[in-house]
Amino acid sequence: MAITSLEDVQAVRCAEFHPRGNVYAVGSNSKTLRICAYPKISDISEDSPVCQPTVLFKRTRHHKGSIYCMAWTPIGDLMATGSNDKTVKLMRFNAETSNLEGQEIELAMHDGTVRDLCFLEDTSNKSSLLISGGAGDCKIYVTDCATGQAYQALSGHSGHVLSLYNWGGAMFVSGSQDRTVRFWDLRTRGCVNVITPVTVPGTKQGSAVAAVCVDPSGRLLVSGHEDSACVLWDIRGARTLQCFKPHSADVRSIRFSPSAYYLLTAGYDNRLVLTDLQGDLTAPLPSVVVAQHQDKVISGRWHPQEFSFLSTSADKTVTLWALPPV
Repeated sequence: MAITSLEDVQAVRCAEFHPRGNVYAVGSNSKTLRICAYPKISDISEDSPVCQPTVLFKRTRHHKGSIYCMAWTPIGDLMATGSNDKTVKLMRFNAETSNLEGQEIELAMHDGTVRDLCFLEDTSNKSSLLISGGAGDCKIYVTDCATGQAYQALSGHSGHVLSLYNWGGAMFVSGSQDRTVRFWDLRTRGCVNVITPVTVPGTKQGSAVAAVCVDPSGRLLVSGHEDSACVLWDIRGARTLQCFKPHSADVRSIRFSPSAYYLLTAGYDNRLVLTDLQGDLTAPLPSVVVAQHQDKVISGRWHPQEFSFLSTSADKTVTLWALPPV
């Protein structure tokens, strides 16, 4: 059931929970950045009305353009946003006051819309690294957050980078309009594998990769495609487990639940679908529509600890969903 819903004047592209789970950030096409409080789900009853979330921090004109993407560091002390104004902004976050603090750093190395971001921890130097990708030259940039300098540009994709996801320290994956998923390892300074997920069974045909995600064990990659397909890829076995179609339009977002038992996908068919991954991953997977918007769903994000999730949509809302009380 919908618990809270925040309405903006334009499409809401992104929302991300803080790692502690007590707040979440929301970025909109209206250039507005908000930080909202996560409510006490245990207080909700079946007939509770959908209410507005408590906005703890709001900044209008945060970027000169739409806010396309955002990310938190694993410990939640830094936050980054990316925009079609071609910049990335890096900000300090005070978890006690739930406010952004100090001087923000603006990064201007991209020459196109910044489509996705993720942070890696550089354990050798005890610093955070920001990975960013998008349109333009299709390069993926690595920025040292301590210095605010981009020190590496990773080439390889021949189309816009639409999705980035990191796991296991120095490893991350990227999905692109060029229909490929690339695996990167910063320790080897480059791309360690490229795959083209097949979305039309019986052919070698793929489709633009709009979303990528890796399960916490690092064994399973899931890609979401513009032709509505999702592909499960066995990373260690280097093989496709299956292609399935939980949506009837572009799959724009894909995330494993914290336990990795479920997959949450969001699509341009206005729906969010939950797929059960607890059985044989080569057999047909049970899927159920768990939430619906009035327009395209752009992203879905799990709460880091609880069984609840956020969704953002072209219907100008960001909604928090949770299981009704039993």
